[in-house]
Amino acid sequence: MVKMEKDTVKKPPGPRIEKPAEKDGRVHAQVAAAQVGDILSVLLAFRFINSLFVKTFFQPDEYFQALEPAWRMAFGEGSGAWMTWEWEYQLRSSLHPAVFGAAYKLAETVMSAMHLFPPFIASMLVVLPGALQSVFAALGDFYMWKLAMDVYGRESYAPWAALWMTVLNPWQWYCSTRTFSNSLETTLTIAALSYWPWELLADAKETKEERLKQKGRLNSLRTSLFLAAIAVLLRPTNLFIWLGIIALTLTRLTLDGQSPITHTTFPAFLRETVLCGSVALAISVVSDRLYFGFWTFPPYKWLYFNMSQSLAVFYGRMPWHYYLSQGIPLLTTTFLPFALLGIYKATLTSAKPTTLLSARPTSLSTTSSNTLKTLSFALIGMITILSLISHKEVRFIYPLLPILHILAAPYVTSFFTTPPTTPSKPLVLRHKIFLANILSINLLLAGYLSLFHQPAPISVLSFLRSEYERLHPDSLSLSAPPQEQKELFALFLTPCHTTPWRSHLVWPGLRARALTCEPPLHTAPGTPERENYLDEADRFYAEDAETGKYGGVFLRREMWPQFFDGGDGRKGEEIPRFVVGFEGIEGVLGEFFGGEGEKMGVKMKKVWEGWNGLVNEDWRRGGRLVVWDTGVYPDGGGEVVDGGSKDEL
Repeated sequence: MVKMEKDTVKKPPGPRIEKPAEKDGRVHAQVAAAQVGDILSVLLAFRFINSLFVKTFFQPDEYFQALEPAWRMAFGEGSGAWMTWEWEYQLRSSLHPAVFGAAYKLAETVMSAMHLFPPFIASMLVVLPGALQSVFAALGDFYMWKLAMDVYGRESYAPWAALWMTVLNPWQWYCSTRTFSNSLETTLTIAALSYWPWELLADAKETKEERLKQKGRLNSLRTSLFLAAIAVLLRPTNLFIWLGIIALTLTRLTLDGQSPITHTTFPAFLRETVLCGSVALAISVVSDRLYFGFWTFPPYKWLYFNMSQSLAVFYGRMPWHYYLSQGIPLLTTTFLPFALLGIYKATLTSAKPTTLLSARPTSLSTTSSNTLKTLSFALIGMITILSLISHKEVRFIYPLLPILHILAAPYVTSFFTTPPTTPSKPLVLRHKIFLANILSINLLLAGYLSLFHQPAPISVLSFLRSEYERLHPDSLSLSAPPQEQKELFALFLTPCHTTPWRSHLVWPGLRARALTCEPPLHTAPGTPERENYLDEADRFYAEDAETGKYGGVFLRREMWPQFFDGGDGRKGEEIPRFVVGFEGIEGVLGEFFGGEGEKMGVKMKKVWEGWNGLVNEDWRRGGRLVVWDTGVYPDGGGEVVDGGSKDEL
């Protein structure tokens, strides 16, 4: 009898299930890819909300170097855009305003085709630039985080610390969604740094393969060089960042290891630099040709005027240590100690910094260590060079803020966290009270600056636009001003460029006049004429030697000479429907129109006022911003007064 054994049937192996994370704490590739998309989406939403909550005025260049030329590009010469002298002399590149000009035109075309209510169209056009800039701001945050990931590794907590720093930074909240060229420059710079082939800083002993021949790295270099070239064309001083990076890459001064750059790598690098720079330059030149109507090169014009005319000094002098004593502290606020420590460690110490991973501190690679040192060198070099220039502003070093976040990140992480003993355990926070205090300070600063510090220059234009829409509902067109020019709707007796202009007034028929502050281009540097020059705003606020008061002489001699003896037949200005000024001039106007200007028939009545913050460094901007109705036009004077009662002067 043959014994039959039962066959054992083996089940085929099931599909292999990939774990989302490795046991050693490393992030799985699929998880990392999803994480990147999630981070970018969250940042886009966050910065869009950020743009809606910035309702204050900071500096005129946000509007007059971007939105006013953009408005003219979109709606033509008759749109009422205020073109400052820089555009007359081709000192600014048209690339930056062209972005917003295209957005204006596209949005207006779509909304007009939908036959939307004109005041709604105007409101959308006012918020459009901030919404568009919020995309650039989010991309800047994203590329800063991406570069930190490349430097410290995906398993490190330092990139997340850098991301939290940029999200909670008051300066970022206050400025990143504003339409400064510096804001776009910051995004272009950090994006270019993220694409830069930092493998060129590696030790040649680590690999024998030429870096620029690796798959995808040549395209990454091209992207980096193109973005860097655009940033330099927008703001020529951005060149100092790249000179520092290239200098250290080629010379390897203070860097560790041997250079992987070979006799074939350098020609390839030089070729790509020329190629990408030429493409960016061609785009810029064509854009300027289309905008100005003739061939010109704004970076050269900018350099020529600043060197030959010394015009930067006209806008203020700062001490040599301004960027050290005020610039970097304002950029980093409560994270300043960690930023300074990061600069020191990356620049002056020979030991490689460590990065806190999910379960252990790990020494950085030679490439990462050299990258931090190069970034620090570029930062120090740019600040040193810009400190030699008399005119300084914090936003001039704004592109360095992402670098400061990256350098500070590991020290923020190590100070506020304790590494877990095993990968499965969560990170433990420490110094919680201190952390809560600095975050509270940051949130208070961001909230006050974006909502309560100088909101009146923005809100007053909303009032004027609403009044125009109420009084002239038949003149709400962006295509061209009405054939019958309406009255001079508003006269701004304020310091020059106190408010935005056509980007918020919107309607070309809303005619307005403001005191100007053109620089003394007709005078030579260092001459008595240059030193004693007073622009129109200065002349209005100049104290009269006889009376010791300001304003009256200017109004009589320059604004309305036709109403007084000795006017010499000069036409003078129109009497406006509204006068806008800070409450400090209320006495000046009351004395003028109640005295020698009584024959003009003006009966000033306060119809609007807006709070403008707790303090202002300029005495001329002290107090509330006020709108007075002159009473010389019918149907004038709205019934809205914010924070006070109507009264006549």
